[in-house]
Amino acid sequence: MMRKISLLLCGAALGAATALVGTQAFLIPGATPATAAAADTYRSLNLFGDVFEKIRTDYVEKPDDEKLVEAAINGMLSSLDPHSSYMDAKAFNDMQVQTRGEFGGLGIEVTQENGLIKVVTPIDDTPASHAGILSGDIIAAIDGQAVDGLTLNQAVDKMRGEPNTVVTLKILRGPKKDARDVKLTRAVIQIKSVRSKTEGDDIGYIRITQFNEQTADGVRDALLKFQTDPGDKLKGYILDLRNNPGGLLDQSIAVVNAFVDHGEIVSTRGRNADETMRYNARPGDLSHDKPLVVLINGGSASASEIVAGALQDHKRATIIGTRSFGKGSVQTIIPLGSDSGALRLTTARYYTPSGRSIQAQGIEPDIIVLEDVPADLKGRDETKGEASLKGHLLNGTHEQFGSQAYVPPDEKNDKQLIAAEDLLRGIKRADAASAETPAPGVSVAPTPAPAPAPAPAKPAAPAAKPAATPDPSAGKSP
Repeated sequence: MMRKISLLLCGAALGAATALVGTQAFLIPGATPATAAAADTYRSLNLFGDVFEKIRTDYVEKPDDEKLVEAAINGMLSSLDPHSSYMDAKAFNDMQVQTRGEFGGLGIEVTQENGLIKVVTPIDDTPASHAGILSGDIIAAIDGQAVDGLTLNQAVDKMRGEPNTVVTLKILRGPKKDARDVKLTRAVIQIKSVRSKTEGDDIGYIRITQFNEQTADGVRDALLKFQTDPGDKLKGYILDLRNNPGGLLDQSIAVVNAFVDHGEIVSTRGRNADETMRYNARPGDLSHDKPLVVLINGGSASASEIVAGALQDHKRATIIGTRSFGKGSVQTIIPLGSDSGALRLTTARYYTPSGRSIQAQGIEPDIIVLEDVPADLKGRDETKGEASLKGHLLNGTHEQFGSQAYVPPDEKNDKQLIAAEDLLRGIKRADAASAETPAPGVSVAPTPAPAPAPAPAKPAAPAAKPAATPDPSAGKSP
């Protein structure tokens, strides 16, 4: 049996596909339904082999056999859901480089949606963020070459490159798809996933841009630093997950564990009941139960939603912002051999401690705060969310379609951040009251975030270190 190994972000084999060509199936009289179904499967595989051979022998030009098989694999995976895909050896290696947190490129998280290369979010302090690339921008061309027809991996390859080299992107923006050319100089992208600072002299602010291998350590270091400065003055923490596209499952679990010391954090449930995994907190609340506010918006996906959902269910934090993206599925990266790349396959859905599925619904904030969007950005400030993706996993009749994902560049205009600070300091402003809309049954009174809920009478299975399961909501980072 192939051993599943989970890596970053997000991602059969060529030999197996080729070997199936020409396989014969015989239907035995009196066969069971299962046998008949297997015979139908082999018949379909024979059909694939026939088509493959016809293309190889009769197509007007000699095709590349390897590309034909890869295209067939990609077609098969894309028919499943938006997050399952095949990575060739180069793409798999690139993903591993990104896991280590350093590569030459532009610093944007991109995904492919309906054949278009779409910006999920620019990474802080990179050429993309400095050039004003925005979440929701469509990349129509790279150095004059249209991206239509390119795979996500091919587009990312064209945007990555040696530092100090120049690349020009044609960007389509807004409902009218206004076109503009943006020239960027590639740089060494060092993904520092955690940034922290003191707001005023009494609040510890922690921003996580994505969940990579350094995230849990970064949060731990920030918490320890805040306990020294501002120390006794500390009123609480703000955890900013806005426009965070996700990342490693084990890192999101560790981040939650920094703020809670008991109970379930997340569970994952596959097709079979015996595949259910539950991940529990270990003793040791690094935050010392200080009040906590979590900021989310329409660009907060997957691992971000695991963190927000767990802290919300534990009543450990107050969630402020707008509804999150709604990506509630888990992807596993399955290497296929040194030269065969890897399979990125959706293998489970994840659930918050209370049993909520976030898939195509997202996390609803306790306090909804909308940002004031500049006139020239109106219509470009929202994400459509998981529910809008073609072929997404369905989740009942209450799916939600997108929400605001704009974060003002100037903190003085950041109403969500201001609301979080006011909540922790016990301040109520007239303008904040008019900006906030409570979720059903939730008060907007500026009381500190509640302490964690009592431990359940029957805790879930003992905590186990999960595999580093990837999250593909962001797709790729060129």
